[in-house]
Amino acid sequence: MTRFQRLAAATVLTTFLLVTIGVIVRATDSGLGCPDWPLCYGQLLPPAGDFKAWIEWIHRDVAALVGFLIIGMAALAVIDHRDRPSILWPSVIAVVLVGFQAYLGRETVRLGNSGESVTAHLAAAMVLVGVLVYLLVRSSYPARIGGRGGSQRFTLLAAFAAAATFVLLLFGSNVTARNAGLVFLDWPLMSGGIYPFDPSIPKDVAVLYAANALHRYAAGIVFLVILAVAVVAWRTQRARPGLRAMAVGIFALYFVQVVVGGLQVLTLLSDWTQTLHLALGTLIWGGTVALTVSSYYTARTETAAGWVAAGHGGDGTGARTEPGAVSGPATATSTTDTIRAYVALTKPRIIELLLVTTVPAMVLATRDVPGIQPMDWLRLTFWTLIGGSLAAGAANAINQYLDRDIDERMARTRRRPLPAHQVTPEGAMVFGIMLAAISVALMAAFVNLVAAFLTLLAIAFYVVVYTIMLKRSTPQNIVIGGAAGALPPVIGWAAVTGGVGLPAIMLFLLIFYWTPPHFWALALRIRTDYAAAGVPMLPVVRGIVETSRQIALYTVLLVAVSLVFAVVAQMGLVYLAAAVVLGAVFLWRAFRLWREGAAPEASTAQAIRLYRFSISYLTLLFVAVAVDAVVALPIG
Repeated sequence: MTRFQRLAAATVLTTFLLVTIGVIVRATDSGLGCPDWPLCYGQLLPPAGDFKAWIEWIHRDVAALVGFLIIGMAALAVIDHRDRPSILWPSVIAVVLVGFQAYLGRETVRLGNSGESVTAHLAAAMVLVGVLVYLLVRSSYPARIGGRGGSQRFTLLAAFAAAATFVLLLFGSNVTARNAGLVFLDWPLMSGGIYPFDPSIPKDVAVLYAANALHRYAAGIVFLVILAVAVVAWRTQRARPGLRAMAVGIFALYFVQVVVGGLQVLTLLSDWTQTLHLALGTLIWGGTVALTVSSYYTARTETAAGWVAAGHGGDGTGARTEPGAVSGPATATSTTDTIRAYVALTKPRIIELLLVTTVPAMVLATRDVPGIQPMDWLRLTFWTLIGGSLAAGAANAINQYLDRDIDERMARTRRRPLPAHQVTPEGAMVFGIMLAAISVALMAAFVNLVAAFLTLLAIAFYVVVYTIMLKRSTPQNIVIGGAAGALPPVIGWAAVTGGVGLPAIMLFLLIFYWTPPHFWALALRIRTDYAAAGVPMLPVVRGIVETSRQIALYTVLLVAVSLVFAVVAQMGLVYLAAAVVLGAVFLWRAFRLWREGAAPEASTAQAIRLYRFSISYLTLLFVAVAVDAVVALPIG
């Protein structure tokens, strides 16, 4: 090991110790053991015999030690690795983060351990841990990495697990900050059930119930994510035994973490369970970061030939990838052209449609929060739209990285940045991951954790479930995968209310059933492209007639859901009129397409008209939702 690696390892271990001591401070209620900062009762050493003051003082001293270690890492980075930006700049960022963390520590004391300051303090600590783990792992790989390398699909899955773990830590911190750890005295159930919410309970108690329940729900989802990572690693990473062992080890730690979480409740939040719970959480977070970084650089250092020879397909999951598909360097372009290419990766026109479904849901949701101030609503809307746009752009960029081989074969997509060699595949993937991380961070910081977690799920569902698992394997890909595009109104609802209500679920179903007629109409038009690329879209596998029939049937379901929504959400005359008129036109166009489905030219023309109308339908229907929520004209 180099001296930088030794110092990085020591810093990671000391930072982990610092986090553990921080939990002890919280568990023993020693956060204000020293009421001033940086001194303790105005002196260097706390009063003798003051147990809580000494715990807080030790915490501060270890924090100071971590600060010096990180400054030392930055100095070594300048001395030994100033030619390696991937080590130099993160080392500088770590110095900035530790300074910011010290500031948050002071603010936490000044604010009397308020919930917001405690959560912010933990979030900054976990970001610092992540950066330090990255530096430790990165320093173990060569300084210069050339060649095309292997697939990064497993890296994407590991990155999603890391992001989900981070958000789960924030959910846990929110429970602690609200003192909601014991609102349910049973486990794994909550007051004997899985859905503990009761409309009759006071609002302040409902907030505590929601904080605890959401943490448990999120923990269950993350359990499945980490299990999936371990299973995929075991099945696809045979040539990478280190990654397999790391993934399985993380799952084992998470399983223990679940047990400790239950013991927290059963032991009435004993100090040792609280300490062990967050210590394990930090280990799991650090492990998922290490797994992501290791997977990325391991793939970078492998040759494509070596990866295929090891018994894998070109995509790292056993699926066949066209040899040499879009793997060359990006064509030299101006800075302006490069920026345009990266913007094109986000598919801005698709983002516009997603935002159209988000804002009306937020307008409707204000009925559940009657006291919300206009400026607060505008602030939430602004950050929700920013975070949602970045999330959609991230999913689209990663989707194009994964589909770059088939995009090159399709006439409609050959001019996209990756097939046109305007962006490197690695650049597109890193760009997508960065956008995803920023979007979730913004949602967590400026909206709420529920909206942030749903945003992360939407990205992951589109990338993992639709693009990786379904798109190339089943003609029902767009039916199931459409759930990702149906989440924006749910996210908008959660942004305003902090939860998910029945009207939000109905809006989800509305877009879910809208997606197949909309997308299959497009697929009918470009069915030859999908056939050439080997993508089993319904028109390719089942033909024009069956696709037209399916479009008509899904349109019936869509219109039915739109009318049921009027009842469930207690909509007024404006929405009902729009739903009836727009639904009638949609049905007419869908059944006309079905009637002419036997004639390829006629069906193609009708499919184009239906596709264009479907966009207008969704836009106008959601505008009607917003207008109805504001105008509120009662029916009858």
